[in-house]
Amino acid sequence: MPKSFFFIAAFLVFTFSYSQIKNGTPEVDPIQIQKTFSDWSVYQSKKIMLSRDFTALDLQSKEISKEKFLDQLANGNYIPIRLKSEESVYNYKLFKILPKSDTSIKATINQIGFDALKNYQMEGAAFPKFSFKDLEENLVTNESMNGKIIVIKCWYIHCTPCIREFPQVNKLVEKYKDRKDIVFISLAEDSAEQLKAFLSRKPLSYAVIPDMKVYMNEALQLNSFPTHFILNKEGMIAKVLSNFESLEVALAKESKL
Repeated sequence: MPKSFFFIAAFLVFTFSYSQIKNGTPEVDPIQIQKTFSDWSVYQSKKIMLSRDFTALDLQSKEISKEKFLDQLANGNYIPIRLKSEESVYNYKLFKILPKSDTSIKATINQIGFDALKNYQMEGAAFPKFSFKDLEENLVTNESMNGKIIVIKCWYIHCTPCIREFPQVNKLVEKYKDRKDIVFISLAEDSAEQLKAFLSRKPLSYAVIPDMKVYMNEALQLNSFPTHFILNKEGMIAKVLSNFESLEVALAKESKL
């Protein structure tokens, strides 16, 4: 079969796929979804996962970089809407926030965009130096973790979303229990005494390191919790994620590299 046939077929597949994105329809009405803050908030929390890999489109449906897209959310007057696609495919497009929309929508999106942009810009950098002892008095350092994929959960006792995902992250640890090259640790703001009392009621399968408030504030400059990091085997930040769903997908990808 001629090589030209394969080239034409591949080109047509690419063109069709790109056309689907470019001309994709929003999965919700961009006008209706911003009529009330509660409607937008529910949609955003379930459908907009900015720490995932996604195709970003501007107002004219032109593909732009993820960094530019997040910057527009952080500093502009836009909402992100997911376009209809397969379940595992994320295509987000910018739409203007209407003048009469609740001002809380813009404020929330700006904050979410700011946090997502800061997290994205950390990816590819070396994780700050650390030398910690967990609740079992085990020493954890950059050097001791060399050659391993490290999954880090940042949290504190009174963070409701942090605690809500305990059952899910515990299942994730169980899923990878036979992978000796994947390590799960967590950084918590609270004291060892507080954590031991709390974890006796709400178990967490990660190694737990106490008294990390200053480190998370200063070295990691975190603004929101939970925040998850995936470090590759060279100690570089592969992904910074804000929820379990994104963590699960990113770890599956990193574990195959």
